[in-house]
Formats: sequence, structure tokens, C-alpha cells
Amino acid sequence: MQLPRLGVALRHASFEMLRDWIFAHDRTIEIQDFVFPDVIAGDTGPLVETWRKALDGHKGIRGIHGPFFGLDLSNPDREIRQVMQRRFLKGLEIAEALGADQMVIHSPFNFWHTLNYVNYPDIRRSLFDASADCLQPVLQRASDTGCTLVLENIDDTAPADRFDLVAEIDHPNLKLSIDTGHAELAHQNYGAPPLVDFIAASKDRLDHVHLQDVDGHADRHWHPGEGCILWAAVFGALRASESDPRLVLEVRSELERLPATVARLESLGLAN
Repeated sequence: MQLPRLGVALRHASFEMLRDWIFAHDRTIEIQDFVFPDVIAGDTGPLVETWRKALDGHKGIRGIHGPFFGLDLSNPDREIRQVMQRRFLKGLEIAEALGADQMVIHSPFNFWHTLNYVNYPDIRRSLFDASADCLQPVLQRASDTGCTLVLENIDDTAPADRFDLVAEIDHPNLKLSIDTGHAELAHQNYGAPPLVDFIAASKDRLDHVHLQDVDGHADRHWHPGEGCILWAAVFGALRASESDPRLVLEVRSELERLPATVARLESLGLAN
């Protein structure tokens, strides 16, 4: 595939410094202000309106990162899942108001699960059933608003878990996301497959990628090239992918350097 132009994940506080760069090429934006519990549970109207004004004239693709703190799709308690459903539905409401057609949510799978699928034979089935139940009304609403949920790897060590869950639910508004740093950490710390294998294992369901670099120890969210990820191999795997995912730089600090980071990746022939 031809790689799409790189987009950027950011909060409103960082938007103004990058506005001209974003607007010059109508780059993809992933809005991340609404991940925090106190924000999404409160009156989001003023912040949504602030973003609407800031994005006036932007013709690029938009997405949001949905809420995730303390939210486990596979929570066995139905009443707790109902709280999560309300949060996700609020996220879809915000996405619709901002003209966003994608919302990132977090995977429920972790290394403990991988280690204990044999020890607890019913656990994988219970994880799948609870996650599907949690997402059922959310996906119905996502279909109505034209928003796709993308399931991002967090502590995942078995790429097949997310793929199998999404394939089993088999809803057109549920696809996969890969965070490059999370996959690299799982590989180095837990013996998970390499990052490029996470990409390959997503097959035709990969719709979104967070690009960030790490040192193999912690979730750094450094600019690509500052850690240990082999970016030529990563972009090669993305070009060979069966999918056409949205590529979004998700760095934690010094966002003002993103134009230079993207220019460097472009000069190396790694990105558009």
C-alpha cells in the first residue's frame, strides 16, 4: 500500500503551535482531551466548542482517543460494564460533534491472560463474551454515527487475541489499532512477537497505528528515531499490510518538534 500522510495525536493545549503545519497539508488529527474521567464525565460542551472553532477550515481526517482510565472491556461485572458503555457512548457523541470518524479504545488482554489460558481454560471465552457484551450498544451507536472503534494493544502479548475478538464480533465499525511502543515493550519484556509480527497478524482489520518510540523499558512515547524501534522494518511491514491504516504520531513531549520529525522520516523515504 501507499503510506498515508502522517497525522498527529494531541490535546488542545498543544494545537496552536502546530496549527499552521497541520492545516498546510490538512493532516489527520486525533484529539486526546477526552480520555480523562473528570473531563468526559463532566460538561464537555465548552471544550467541544473550543475544538470546533479551532478546527474551522481543517479538511483533514479527524479521530478521537476514547476514555480508557480504569475501563476494562472484559470486566465480569455487568453493572460496571454499563458505566463503561455510558463513557464510550459519550465519546461517540463528542466524535460526532467534532466530525471525527474514528475512536481509539483499549484492549482488555494482558500477559497474565497469555500465561493462564491453559491454567484457566474458560478465561479466554469469558473475556470475549464480556467484551462483546460491553461493546454491543456502543457499536450500534457507532454504526449510526459513522464512527469506527479501533482496539489498541496495551499489555497484549498475543496479537491473535485482539484479531480473534474483532473477527468474532465481526462488526464493520470495529477494527484494530497498533501502538508501536506498546508492541515493542511486550516483545522485549514479555517475549511477545516482534512489532512487525503484530502488524502482520492484524491482516485486513488494521485501521489505525500510533507511532511512538521506546527504549524497551517503559512507555516513553518518544519521537520515532529516539528509541530502539527499527522504523525501516515497521514502515516496510505497513506497506506490505493487507490494510490501509491511519498513521498517527503519538509523542508525549516536545510536540513542537513534530514537523522536523516528520520531515526526517520523509527524507529517509519512510513516510509521506
